[in-house]
Amino acid sequence: MKMAVPAGLRLLVVLLPAFLLGCHASRSSSDGGGQTSQAFAAQGVIEKISPDRQQVTIHHDTIPGYMIEMTMDFPVDDPHQLDNLVGGDKITFKLNVNQDRDWVSNIRRIGHIDSGMSTTMAMNDNEAPMLEPGDLVPDGELIDENGRRFHLSDFRGKVVALTFFFTRCPLPNYCPLMNRNFSRTRDLLLADPKAPANWEFLSISFDSDFDQPSTLSSYGGFYRHNNADRWLFASAPPATLAAIASPLGLVIMRQDSNLSHNLRTVVIDPQGRLYRQFNDNLWVPQQLADTICGAARSTSQR
Repeated sequence: MKMAVPAGLRLLVVLLPAFLLGCHASRSSSDGGGQTSQAFAAQGVIEKISPDRQQVTIHHDTIPGYMIEMTMDFPVDDPHQLDNLVGGDKITFKLNVNQDRDWVSNIRRIGHIDSGMSTTMAMNDNEAPMLEPGDLVPDGELIDENGRRFHLSDFRGKVVALTFFFTRCPLPNYCPLMNRNFSRTRDLLLADPKAPANWEFLSISFDSDFDQPSTLSSYGGFYRHNNADRWLFASAPPATLAAIASPLGLVIMRQDSNLSHNLRTVVIDPQGRLYRQFNDNLWVPQQLADTICGAARSTSQR
């Protein structure tokens, strides 16, 4: 996902996208679930369509009042809207956003661009070398929300679930969803008397210039409900990001102040080895909780 938000926007705007949406012209309606959704007219070029036709990757133009030009995956509620569409098709569509999710609708083909002429920022997850389960995860220095420097290796002896994000991410299905899922997973583990106790959540920002400790602390407090038990927010300096991003298949592209990225959520066992990796936003909290418990059990049985 590629985006930039003016530095003057307050953190509250990031945490509550509807606040941002209300500041600009858009159409408001009920999404059928009791929430008010906003609809933004947009246009762009299709990069790819998922095999199940539930998701489409679009390189879209700036959406006035919401976000600048970027390339990202969008859920599609009605797969039939993608009938007869292919990569390279120019389309108009509506971006719908409520507090919990975003999706596209009203997709219309208006032309086609040959792949050789496309200027989109395509990201192929398979281009980056990937760690295999059991491989040691590279170490690196991080800066936490209190300004303290630490290393991933400091968590040896614990199962670590980590995800990557940046606080200016505007869409609820991306970075905010990763942290919402962390919150729900932590609740599951804390409520389970049979769950292991040696685990830690780590949310790592790759936007270290903007995401200073004070910003991370406020942002993290929202998702943790001001309970920091076994959940730390931190930023990765460029050197650390360079060391850990490629082995995990994390792709981050920068152009001026714009950011484009994919998603990676990783579970590391107490010996610092990769146990399991989630490469999208389709995983649910129970899956992560089960994975964390499995990582703890697999180590204790050795």
